[in-house]
Amino acid sequence: MHAEPAFNPSSCRDRAKAVRDARPIKRRRLAVVCGLVFAVALHAGSASAAPTFEAVRAAFKPSDLRVLDRDGELLQRVRTDRSERRGQWIALADVSPALRTAMVLSEDRRFYEHSGVDWQAVSAAAWGNLWNTKTRGASTITMQLAGLLDEELRRGNGGRSWRQKFAQTTAASQLERAWRKDQILEAYLNRVAYRGELVGIDALSRTLFAKAPQGLDAREAAVAAALVRAPNATATAVGQRACEVMRAMQPQPVVDCASVGIFAAAVLQRRAFDPSAGIAPHLGGRVAAAAPDDGRTAIATTLRAPLQRFAIATLQRHLRELRGRHIEDGAVVVLDNASGEVLAWVGSSGVQLSQASQVDGVLARRQPGSTLKPLLYAQALDERRLTAASLLDDSSAQINTASGLYVPQNYDRQFKGPVSARTALAASLNVPAVRTLVMVSPASFARRLEAAGVRLAQNGDYYGYSLALGSAEVSLLDLANGYRTLANGGRMGQPRWLMNSSREPARPTARSPADEKPEKDARAIDERACFIVGDILSDANARARTFGLDSVLATRFWTAVKTGTSKDMRDNWAVGWSERYTVGVWVGNASGAPMWDVSGTSGAAPVWAELMGFLHRQEPSRPPMPPVGLVQMPVRFGDELEAARSEWFIAGTEQTLFALPSAYGSLPSSSRIRAPADGSIIALDPDIPPNRQRVRFEAEGAAASLQWRIDGKTFGRGGQVDWLPWPGRHRIELADARGDVLDSLRLEVRGAGVVSKASARGR
Repeated sequence: MHAEPAFNPSSCRDRAKAVRDARPIKRRRLAVVCGLVFAVALHAGSASAAPTFEAVRAAFKPSDLRVLDRDGELLQRVRTDRSERRGQWIALADVSPALRTAMVLSEDRRFYEHSGVDWQAVSAAAWGNLWNTKTRGASTITMQLAGLLDEELRRGNGGRSWRQKFAQTTAASQLERAWRKDQILEAYLNRVAYRGELVGIDALSRTLFAKAPQGLDAREAAVAAALVRAPNATATAVGQRACEVMRAMQPQPVVDCASVGIFAAAVLQRRAFDPSAGIAPHLGGRVAAAAPDDGRTAIATTLRAPLQRFAIATLQRHLRELRGRHIEDGAVVVLDNASGEVLAWVGSSGVQLSQASQVDGVLARRQPGSTLKPLLYAQALDERRLTAASLLDDSSAQINTASGLYVPQNYDRQFKGPVSARTALAASLNVPAVRTLVMVSPASFARRLEAAGVRLAQNGDYYGYSLALGSAEVSLLDLANGYRTLANGGRMGQPRWLMNSSREPARPTARSPADEKPEKDARAIDERACFIVGDILSDANARARTFGLDSVLATRFWTAVKTGTSKDMRDNWAVGWSERYTVGVWVGNASGAPMWDVSGTSGAAPVWAELMGFLHRQEPSRPPMPPVGLVQMPVRFGDELEAARSEWFIAGTEQTLFALPSAYGSLPSSSRIRAPADGSIIALDPDIPPNRQRVRFEAEGAAASLQWRIDGKTFGRGGQVDWLPWPGRHRIELADARGDVLDSLRLEVRGAGVVSKASARGR
């Protein structure tokens, strides 16, 4: 509390008497001023409520949203309010002493002496106004703060009315009784406008001086104080005013006003406080766009700031090393396998390397190349179409499609002949992958990708057999999450990047890949198939045919990894998982321009390996435990096609010898159902006798030894058969002479029908 200064109303009467012969307008001015003084004196003791300091501080909202990591460290600052530029609320203790001194000397020399209204200044102003003499204004810091806190007291273009001035002086007296002096000065420094859109000392300091308010020196403080008096003044006027403030601050030393003016002109041109700054610009912008309008100034994400910084530095360093190969962009995402939390999100190589740094490579859709193969083989294993030891033909293939022949090629344009599925996947051979997709069918594989978390823009028939080689476009986030499904034994869950108050991951409020909420951890792939695929992708010997034994993909701890390169070397990928983490890396050009001589092991793989090493510096990664229903047994291959080894099988599919069929050269993997289409609905015609209606099944490939099954029972052989339909949902399978299923589909027959005795026996 502050005692009201002694006030003698006769002072105004004495001055009025001295100028009683003055012009009428001067007498009116004096009367208004004296009336104001009397009114304030009468209302000074009123008990009107003033806002509390705590409420004013709590209501202050920066113009930027602070995006934090999981431990509260600042990741990104994102501009959300374009009307004003406000930084953080700064405590008075964190404001430099020079600035506090400069502000008081410039705006309110008797700040610590008066109780909200400087009566001495009011009297001087009134007398100067009477005689048209220039004097310092009578508005105190407290009065200015009162005007900032109350919209009705804001100064208009024509200045404040006498009614506003009366209310302002009353509000200032109330603030002085309710607040301490340090609180008043702190609130003033944070709420006052300095120049243009800049409001508050934090925004001013970071914009013009590129530092926190705590570090302002005397010259900087003088410029800041000068801007309060004339926010939009010219640089020359600001420099002159700053020089006056410095002279008041340092009465003894000589102040070089010329240098102060030059300095003021220079800083007024700066804009060091960028609209967005930090180490997670793409995720920060996404979080800010989705942030609810609930007054929050900070949002916590699941990211780890040290990991984010390491990922950025590693990606940028590697791309600099590859600069001569026409490559400038890259992206990284790291997921926690168990929770789906995003631990690192690097959307671009940054403005220094990329010409399209605003493009978010984590969400941009690109062709994934061979990185879809693990999910394809997992499906084939799940459906018992293959085992890890099954032989596939890596030779020239011509596959009939609706648009003509499809002729897949391997990366090195060479063929390896018969190889096991383990070798075909680990060594990333293309032709065996296409043959596997022939078994599975593009439509079925596309549905399985969606179930695993990898979203496609079109259905499988749109992409055809090239889907095995990554012709569809997917995002790095979706692809990494698909691999996370493999890491979790086939359970799919959505990635998450927000933390709620209980420090558990929260779902984004804007539409994102995590918005389409599926059944929690839905099973997409048999866990035994996932284990076998992980075992293959961690097998350095199996990938030696393509990558060699001394590959960057080999880590000192257990990991499973796959690389991929899209057509014309436009995209390069490395995605894989350890016991706890899934890491996805993409490198290329945001423009889609091809890279020059960048392979799977020279492009994204080194970044992937370094990130895995960083994650497991002090954390082990052990191989997963085999799930129930797996069998491990020794196998050997006829004609010594591959060395004997111990192999994993899903129970019921195991065998010890794998050899070429006698009619090798036309492997059954090239056979599939041509018609009808999967998911067909067949309606029986009520005008035709049911026993006269037939459905024709046609197959591609080696027709002589093919057999057809419906709901598990054989009903025909050859490349073309007719079937007497009966109502219901049915599963149609195409098998080879040994009974191995080559292709399958589901169809539904609607309408009344008569089941023949032969058909009944077949069921």
